[in-house]
Amino acid sequence: MFFRKNTALFHTMALALAYSLITLLLLVQSVPYSATAQTSTNKSLGSSLTAQNKDSYWASLSRDFAFGFQQIGKGGYLLAIWFNNIPEKTVVWSANGNNLAPRGSVVQLTADGQLLLNDPTGKQIWRANWDGSEVAYGAMLDSGNFVLARQDSHHLWQSFDHPTDTILPTQIMNKNSQLVARYAERNYSNGRFQFTLKLDGNLVLEARAFPLNSSSFAYWSSETAGTGFQVVFDQSGSLYVSGNSGSILKNISEPTSSPKYYYHRAILEYDGVFRHYLYRKSTTTADAGNWLMPIWSPSSSFIPSNICSIGGETAGSGACGFNSYCKLGDYGRRSCHCPNGYTFIDPDDVMKGCKQNFISQSCDEETDNFDFHRMPNTDWPWHDYEHFQGQTEVWCKKACLVDCFCAAAIYRNGECWKKKIPLSNGRMDLSVRGSALIKFRKDNSTLNPSSAGRSTLLLSSSVFLNLLLLLAAFLVIFRLNYWKQEVLQVHQVMPGINLQSFTYEELRKATNGFKEELGRGAFATVYKGSLESDDIIHVAVKRLNNMVRQSDLEFKAELSAIGRTNHRNLVQLLGFCNEGEHRLLVYEFMSYGSVASLLFGGNKECKLRWDLQEGCLTCMKSAEAGSYTVISSHKTSFWTRHGQLEFLTSE
Repeated sequence: MFFRKNTALFHTMALALAYSLITLLLLVQSVPYSATAQTSTNKSLGSSLTAQNKDSYWASLSRDFAFGFQQIGKGGYLLAIWFNNIPEKTVVWSANGNNLAPRGSVVQLTADGQLLLNDPTGKQIWRANWDGSEVAYGAMLDSGNFVLARQDSHHLWQSFDHPTDTILPTQIMNKNSQLVARYAERNYSNGRFQFTLKLDGNLVLEARAFPLNSSSFAYWSSETAGTGFQVVFDQSGSLYVSGNSGSILKNISEPTSSPKYYYHRAILEYDGVFRHYLYRKSTTTADAGNWLMPIWSPSSSFIPSNICSIGGETAGSGACGFNSYCKLGDYGRRSCHCPNGYTFIDPDDVMKGCKQNFISQSCDEETDNFDFHRMPNTDWPWHDYEHFQGQTEVWCKKACLVDCFCAAAIYRNGECWKKKIPLSNGRMDLSVRGSALIKFRKDNSTLNPSSAGRSTLLLSSSVFLNLLLLLAAFLVIFRLNYWKQEVLQVHQVMPGINLQSFTYEELRKATNGFKEELGRGAFATVYKGSLESDDIIHVAVKRLNNMVRQSDLEFKAELSAIGRTNHRNLVQLLGFCNEGEHRLLVYEFMSYGSVASLLFGGNKECKLRWDLQEGCLTCMKSAEAGSYTVISSHKTSFWTRHGQLEFLTSE
């Protein structure tokens, strides 16, 4: 009996002790992550970081965020803040996007409390706009905010007050603050669009008078002039315009997943669309070591709903460059295209627009050399120089044909508009009525007909000049061939795996110049392409960014690992391109899109349903009653989206 009583007493004491320990742990965990709580990560005066290959950063206490240097291709180093616990290392703030720092540059929290970025010679590149007074330390907080603080933890300067293109949960934008889109996905200099809370409280999306820093015109508004006070990204993941009393005046994005399990960020992207992204956190040890990593997924909330329709009388090139037109895709993504007879000035920078690949019409040549390409549901709505009513399309075409200044005509409901070069604000959409008539030279001649006689006379009297040109052409061709042999070595074989090797030119043609974008991430962009054999095979071509510095051995090792992975629920890797600095992967094309696009509403052709009788996930097609496509016959399935893998269960 004595033994039993003591045993019961021992159990009671053990339970009480365990309860006390658990309570203590919960109390410790409930303390908010302030600068004071992060003493171990506080950086004292005199601390510094040097721009070098890796590990040049200060991490927050949870290591969710880091402040330091990221190398951007071969162009230099960006002083930035990024998500540190994900492979993409997604940047959310930067100090010197317009002026990258060379290797060896130093950011220092000086002895007098200033935060300075200097190049190796000591020349200042950037400084935080605080004179250093009262600064006791700097700290990278778990919210993604880097601060300079007093001894009592009061923030004297913080990155949250100086956003670049991104805002995070708990961040607030006050009046006259703005986000400026970067120029391109991995070019962090100022771009063409801005997100501004005006002094009158109206939140607007504006095109910029690029390359100036002033605004050109607004293409979206919250309509809160006179009442708006702040833009709030609260802790639950809601993003809204609030009034002076804290009331919600305009919802911009509502949360679909808790920040407890997902990282959140909202960004004004370089295409002018403001999007809210989510990224599943690794919540278990197994997740953390699993190569099946999540990706940034856009929520269904984005503004504006149609970026292709922006523009106005004072507008510039619109959503795409001059002489191009815009088509709208999933999640408000735009793709830019050149009309027949035109090519991109720079395929890697479509905002530079398109150029004619033929000699323009001369005012003293025959009109028989020209014809028109008809583009239904297409318009360049601004900057016409003549307008006619009550005419036919044939009349409109002829009026443009005999006018040497006319590069295109728009015909709609008996009205005809003549357009000069450059064409601006082009878009193709089913909502657009009428057609565009694009003039082009039929023989695709590169000679100027009006000066043909003079050119013949000039060339016949300049034999010496011709010889010099031939010699120069020979030297250029010789040099190019030599360079290709020395530098652009095409790797044709991958031992041990059955993958086809493509040249860069083959994949450029297959994707029609990398025009139709399917998706993108921090390190790559995926394009739709078509390979011609006995049948046309649609593929997804993943183009790794040039700035992803990866050795040939690393690339081959990654190819070997992916190429040997074979499962019926994984998209198949078909081939690759490893040519010079070009790294591309060719996957089979998913005609129904990814599970993510179905779950987040990007694909409206079918609806997901779990078939209890069959035990599989099905894609119900509304157009064909009773028919379905089996997506997976397993309770747990792994699927890919743009070459990266996602996780889905039936529960």
